[in-house]
Amino acid sequence: MSTLVLGGTGKTGRRVAGLLAAQGVPVRIGSRGATPRFDWEDSGTWSGALDGMAAVYLSYQPDLAFPGATATVRAFVEQAVKHGVSRIVLLAGRGEPAAEAAEDVVKESGVEWTVVRASFFDQNFSEDLFQPAVVAGEIALPVGEAAEPFVDADDIAEVAAAALTDGRHHGRTYDLTGPRLLTFAEVAAEISAATGREIRFIPVSKADYAAALRAEGLPEDLAELFAAVTDGRNAYLGYGVQQALGRPARDFADYARAAAATGVWS
Repeated sequence: MSTLVLGGTGKTGRRVAGLLAAQGVPVRIGSRGATPRFDWEDSGTWSGALDGMAAVYLSYQPDLAFPGATATVRAFVEQAVKHGVSRIVLLAGRGEPAAEAAEDVVKESGVEWTVVRASFFDQNFSEDLFQPAVVAGEIALPVGEAAEPFVDADDIAEVAAAALTDGRHHGRTYDLTGPRLLTFAEVAAEISAATGREIRFIPVSKADYAAALRAEGLPEDLAELFAAVTDGRNAYLGYGVQQALGRPARDFADYARAAAATGVWS
């Protein structure tokens, strides 16, 4: 099935695209830098990206919980159906009630669907978002002491690729997490052990973090989202990786050692 991978240059999208291509699946990258161009903020770009596609990996930016996301996803899904798309795999955030409306849009669209609900990505610490903080030795976030079952982006991509190529995953919502709970302080300790450097976690207020995001040109709403989804609501394990792939999820310590070996935190 020719597949449009939205966010095809992002953490999960580029991995999904790579897995599909390795299986011989025709892949079109959906991004602002691709040809044809795709931009969530410009619906005029959607038709060209959807033309000839049978399946879509739907990764919405910046997040399904942000204001206006559901309406945008609904408009896109309606276009996708008109273009003959018959299968959609949606990446959703775990513990985000506001994102469930977007999930419902996909489920009610009439196409084959799979929802992959993911916890915080391991790769947030090595690919853009928190990587500079790790290099600096201090991870400052408004997340408190709640534990999170961090998940590897490679696991997310493998589940998504399986759902895009195998109809047996139709109608499933997979809860994707890693195999254990970790606080952000424990994450800092894991990265410290992997790098041989001291990495500290520093809790900060939402206001201070929003100001830091603003200074970096990032959406301030991320501060509210981080604080909300780390209030303890996600402090339990999911078994979607095992259910979808028949193997355990990757552990954060393994990720940290592999990432450290690349020099990304040097």
